[in-house]
Amino acid sequence: QVQLVESGGGLVQAGGSLRLSCAASGRTFSYYTMGWFRQAPGKEREFVAGITSSGGRRYYSNSVKGRFTISRDNAKNMVTLQMNSLKPEDTAVYYCASRSGDYNLDVAVEYPYWGQGTQVTVSS
Repeated sequence: QVQLVESGGGLVQAGGSLRLSCAASGRTFSYYTMGWFRQAPGKEREFVAGITSSGGRRYYSNSVKGRFTISRDNAKNMVTLQMNSLKPEDTAVYYCASRSGDYNLDVAVEYPYWGQGTQVTVSS
């Protein structure tokens, strides 16, 4: 069982930055692939970024590539999402998720563990 708690959301102007953090419980954090997803009102949950258990591979959606960076610290059981050059269309609830297996990182149903989400609002 893995428990995930996100933090760092808030209101920011377009062009600004935010850093989301996800703290994970459990001693086997380093075994898990981690992902960030987001869901805007009236839209389906979408993949944002993923990082494999060792941190050796990172994946991004086309909409955030070059602006967002996912990283992890296995010693601290933490994964972060640095978001730069934010746009109003980045407004959503952002969720941290974890799973075993380093494949199909962009598929939400592959992730059994989810945090409660943190709101990110980007004003124009």
